[in-house]
Amino acid sequence: MNGNQISKSEFKTKALEYFRQIEASGESIIVTDHGKPALEVRPFRGHSRHPLDVLRGSVVRYDNPTEPVAVNDWDAAQ
Repeated sequence: MNGNQISKSEFKTKALEYFRQIEASGESIIVTDHGKPALEVRPFRGHSRHPLDVLRGSVVRYDNPTEPVAVNDWDAAQ
């Protein structure tokens, strides 16, 4: 696969071969239509993650969570 991108016509003729490669490697491929990305074919990952596990580590630092919010911070909504 050239850079994990293939044309629709190439995918159509070799679909089963690409499915096997995706299953074996775990990498996705992009199917293009006239040179533009149209589809992504990737392995199915059935295990779902708990929402808190997804968010874990996303808050870097939060100082003084009980402090009042400055009035000027609300001006951005205008």
